[in-house]
Amino acid sequence: MTREVDADFTALPLAALADAALQRARDLGAEHADLRVERVRRSDLRLRDGQLSGAGDGTDTGLAVRVVLDGTWGFCAASDLTTASAVTAAEQAVAMARVSQPLSTERVELATEPAHTGQWVSSYAIDPFDVPVADQQALLEDWSRRLIADGVDHVDAEVDAVKEQKLYADLAGTFTVQQRVRVQPAVTVVVSSSEGIETMRSLAPPVGRGWEYLAGTAAQGVWDWDGELTQLPALVVEKLKAPSVEPGRYDLVIDPSNLWLTIHESIGHATELDRALGYEAAYAGTSFATHDQLGTLRYGSELMNVTGDRTVEHGLATTGWDDEGVATQAFDLVRAGTLVGYQLDRRVARLTGVERSNGCAFADSPSHVPIQRMANVSLQPAPDGPTTADLIAGVERGVYVVGDKSWSIDMQRYNFQFTGQRFYSIVDGRLAGMVKDLAYQATTTDFWGSMARVGGPSTWVLGGAFNCGKGQPGQVAAVSHGCPSALFTGVRVINTTAEGSS
Repeated sequence: MTREVDADFTALPLAALADAALQRARDLGAEHADLRVERVRRSDLRLRDGQLSGAGDGTDTGLAVRVVLDGTWGFCAASDLTTASAVTAAEQAVAMARVSQPLSTERVELATEPAHTGQWVSSYAIDPFDVPVADQQALLEDWSRRLIADGVDHVDAEVDAVKEQKLYADLAGTFTVQQRVRVQPAVTVVVSSSEGIETMRSLAPPVGRGWEYLAGTAAQGVWDWDGELTQLPALVVEKLKAPSVEPGRYDLVIDPSNLWLTIHESIGHATELDRALGYEAAYAGTSFATHDQLGTLRYGSELMNVTGDRTVEHGLATTGWDDEGVATQAFDLVRAGTLVGYQLDRRVARLTGVERSNGCAFADSPSHVPIQRMANVSLQPAPDGPTTADLIAGVERGVYVVGDKSWSIDMQRYNFQFTGQRFYSIVDGRLAGMVKDLAYQATTTDFWGSMARVGGPSTWVLGGAFNCGKGQPGQVAAVSHGCPSALFTGVRVINTTAEGSS
């Protein structure tokens, strides 16, 4: 289905706003100026045990002008979409640049980018904001009733949805209009007995899709909700009764539902070039993968091939152009285990002598300045790689790790610890029942260096998160990470209970 940007957004005076803001910035001497007009609608719906516990629906609308004047940034945002407001924002952005100029320590220059014009709409079938709230609630109520009838004690069911509409225009002649839709459904079940309390969350990742992701079926190419809801009650009871893991070194077969988060923290953030250069340090630190190691850092085994990609279908960070007017693209970050690239915006690209940005600038609101943000960073499958069952069959003593849960990583993205939703003991190539209270620990390079087998395309899944934080003041972005199942050998496993950790 081919979609266009909603008519009520394109009917706004977008061209007039762009002309007014950019002409005023040009008249005041700006060497670069861009305008963003944005409307971002967000909704959430939450049920507890089948009863409505919370709901929200809000829209953030505004415009923002960013300039470079005499090598210095200036920025101003406004909430009213009038040409007078656009002119005033341009004037105030230029005034900010002039005030800031004596304090600037580096001259701002931007990598060049050809002018672009056009529209882009993300890949979805049903706009979630066209689905009545009563119908959305009825679906979550049905899920909740099914789970409670199957014996769980409590159910949390929720769905978040976002529609992001954006104009970008600049002095170079770019004029683009975009619309992105994304959804994040989740179900968490709780069981309690004399043996304790246990929880488990659904594995369905957030995606750049519409309501069809919740209402469709596996046969239609979306998530198998029916299968997952049927299995959850028995799985959480099995986890409750499972023995604690014995700490030690294990071979780990890690499912994409867990591995995506390890990629996000140990590769995604570590290969943001502003972080590697030390420009981003206040929020979650810098990076061990410093720029002087480009082309030489042994990130992992030769089986490791990682890309940044702002184009993959249904990716949460997928878009047509970034917030600096750069046409989005796919690019290598790690090739055959070696660091070969970074995620860039236009300023950092020019600063490091790279000819062109790879389209990684984003602002989460019309009131925020664009900053360098993460692409969909993904581990590539082996073209003729094994299935998950084949990976498990090759392990004598190990653990199969499924689903993400808690995590911890240091300020250089190097020492880390990850847990999961469920863990299965592997004995002589077979799953031998669940264990629990498990976390795996490693340094980034040791962990990826221990990757001994990579699954094939049939095991590849696009995971991700709505809530990646960065910047100060903080901004939140959605990002996906695709990966296959993979085998890691000799990884340190701890028991997370007080007795097991002592």
